Amino acid sequence: MRVFINLLGTLLLVQGVGGVLNNLIGDSRSWFLVNYLDFLDGYEVFASIVIGVLGLALIGATESKKKQQA
Repeated sequence: MRVFINLLGTLLLVQGVGGVLNNLIGDSRSWFLVNYLDFLDGYEVFASIVIGVLGLALIGATESKKKQQA
């Protein structure tokens, strides 16, 4: 389960950082999730930051749990 959460966190982190860079530099419709959600129009950068922070939190939680059990 920890591996799955770590993988999910990594994917969210990549989506978040990539989405921020994509929307600040190119603003093209690429493979980043926030570009395809219509209800986020105008909030793509903010949503990407939130997704990236959530991914970082998931990665941090799994690493912290791993150190506690060791």
